Amino acid sequence: MALFPSATIARYTARLFLVRALAFAGGLVLILMTLDLLGESGRILSPPGNSEAQLWHYVALRVPQLIQFVLPFSVLLGTLVTLATLNQNSEVVIFKSAGISAHQILAPLVLAALGIAVANFVFNERITVRATTTLDAWQAVDYRLVPQAGRMMTEQWVRGGDDLFHAAMVRGSGAATRLEGVVIYDRDGNRLNRIVRAASARPVPGGWELTAARTFDVARGIETTQPLLIFRSAVTAPQFTAGTINPDHLPFWELLTAIERQRDAGKNVDNLVTAANHKISGPLSAMLMPLLGAVAAFGLARSGRLFVRAVIGMFLGFAFFVADNFMAAMGNFGTVPPVLAAWSPFLLFFLIGETVLFRTEE
Repeated sequence: MALFPSATIARYTARLFLVRALAFAGGLVLILMTLDLLGESGRILSPPGNSEAQLWHYVALRVPQLIQFVLPFSVLLGTLVTLATLNQNSEVVIFKSAGISAHQILAPLVLAALGIAVANFVFNERITVRATTTLDAWQAVDYRLVPQAGRMMTEQWVRGGDDLFHAAMVRGSGAATRLEGVVIYDRDGNRLNRIVRAASARPVPGGWELTAARTFDVARGIETTQPLLIFRSAVTAPQFTAGTINPDHLPFWELLTAIERQRDAGKNVDNLVTAANHKISGPLSAMLMPLLGAVAAFGLARSGRLFVRAVIGMFLGFAFFVADNFMAAMGNFGTVPPVLAAWSPFLLFFLIGETVLFRTEE
């Protein structure tokens, strides 16, 4: 009943699995990086002053993204090759004749995959996030020199009740929030009552204090000017400062804080909650690969169906990735609850893998 009846066999199979999985990861990263660099090198070198140093800088920023992308596939391929080799050499028959069950054969691989998942999560949140943020900012200026970040100046549209606010620039946060180039569409249901334009605005209890305001009354067709106007509205300052968030640019712990800020501002956070859950379920999917690829380990190699079994294992693994991406997209659109979108593929294919293993081996 021990999880690892033989420590020697556990170390042996885990080492085989880790070596093959990491070898696949290195090979795939090298191939994809070469192809990607061939496609991007012209754009990188086109700005004046860019040279070979910028190419290497691009490689340093792109490799972490590729590692994040290929590692689950590498674990799947490493699992299939390891288990197929053990089956081909009749080592699985030897293990089972010694009284080791199918789950005990897979246990060292699952434990090694858990180690890969933890390392992948830490790598993604500590390195990949920073590399992605830097690379996106660099690509936004077409690989030219990225300007130093100054005071935040963003264009924002915000809705509170029936009112619609537009600010050309937003500065500061909290009580110190300042809006410039403000246009307010004062509405009652689907009817527009007035349009208020102001040079600037600051938050006050229950609304906003507008400076140099011009109010156009839609019903009467009259425009009035006021140096100072208090506009009562449900719109709050955090709704302007809580701008659009790219979850790929924030580590997991900072993303949780950003989700709370967005929720306090009254914004929809389903896509962010989905992304936060997927930051855990994505790396953890490596633990599923030994289970989904287990079909390649069992069955007599002399039956001539080892290749078919390996193909079935590969099909199950890639079907999981398709389902995972599909559910993540549904979660981002708000069609599926965020937690269900992030974790349902993992649970579904865990049950499928266990069902196949029990039906065929246990």
